[in-house]
Amino acid sequence: SYRLRRILSVLILLVGLPIYIIVVISIMSLFGRPPFIIELLIYICLGVVWAFPLKFIFKGVGQEDPDKNEVETV
Repeated sequence: SYRLRRILSVLILLVGLPIYIIVVISIMSLFGRPPFIIELLIYICLGVVWAFPLKFIFKGVGQEDPDKNEVETV
């Protein structure tokens, strides 16, 4: 439902994303430091990749609730 997707999206952004960032930085620190351009490309790719599996949760969350019954006033 719309309400559940809103709650999940907030939890993902406030809890899941920081955890993902910490995990990515921890894994990257295990390897040697690559050249700056390659490191930048890795972080850009990993910064975008997390959103693809969660796209269905974020889709339409910023819009008004479609299930909400609106009462028209004249």
